[in-house]
Amino acid sequence: MNSQAIAAKVKNTAWSITRGVLLTGLIFVVIYPILLKAITAIKHKDDIYNPVVLLVPEKFTLDNITHVIEVLDYWQTLFNTFALSGVTMILQIVACALAGFGFAKWQSKWSNLLFAGVVATILIPPQTIILPMYLTFQNFDLLGIMQWFGAEKGFNLLNTYWPFILTGITANGLKSGLYIYIFRQFFMNMPKDLEEAALVDGASVFQTFARIIIPSAVPAIVTVALFSFVWQWNDTFFVASYLPGMQILSNELLSLSSEVGVYVTQGMGLGYDEANDPFYHSMLVGTGLMLAILPLIIMYLFVQRFFVESIERTGIVG
Repeated sequence: MNSQAIAAKVKNTAWSITRGVLLTGLIFVVIYPILLKAITAIKHKDDIYNPVVLLVPEKFTLDNITHVIEVLDYWQTLFNTFALSGVTMILQIVACALAGFGFAKWQSKWSNLLFAGVVATILIPPQTIILPMYLTFQNFDLLGIMQWFGAEKGFNLLNTYWPFILTGITANGLKSGLYIYIFRQFFMNMPKDLEEAALVDGASVFQTFARIIIPSAVPAIVTVALFSFVWQWNDTFFVASYLPGMQILSNELLSLSSEVGVYVTQGMGLGYDEANDPFYHSMLVGTGLMLAILPLIIMYLFVQRFFVESIERTGIVG
């Protein structure tokens, strides 16, 4: 073996080791917080001050999970969160797919300018538009119809799903600009033969879209569906603004620390020192966070393969 072959082998081996170390470190950074929350959820409160316990607890218990489920009214809150995220996901898929199809297939001197506006919505922070949107939904009067009938105020849509429904069907919801971009890029890469054949056979534009385009756009739909569901699930900004009084996981987690303090004092009947132990409060709050992300982890385990394949086929990477 000559010196060049040896040098190449050493270089490849060094790169493989470096890449393995970097990937291992990245995996640890991502997995460790989730693992720590999972262990916290099954750790007994006696292990908090046990110097022997570093990671694996000596006493395993489900009391933390039981207490947090009661504090959060977890099953009702989970149902409300699933309903909000699911409805928002479906509406955004339909509206953004239509918008993306329009941008991809109909070109005019204004289409690029309008699409630039869509891209701009990805870059604009939502905090800049929340005040006018909040006031609009607080006094909702479409085209001033209520004033025509002499009403002084419109409908108050806050603490209902309507703000999310209206922004969803108008492709103006959370991250809608990104979803329109994904659909547009996918539709632009689709061959025109099937679409033209359907139009020749007498199908209308909407029939072609529903029967030809949408069944072919499964990769883009899966990508947008997962992004929309997860982002809506984790959203705290718009949910706290539009649904401040509704049982949604993000809302409940914001007030979990104070609710835990009341619960351990009144519901559990603990003494003053034990009830006001900040480490025990932190343990219960950590358990609540774990319960909040657990449905997403379970969902990802089932759809991970489809998600990776869809990402590769939508043109987001590469």
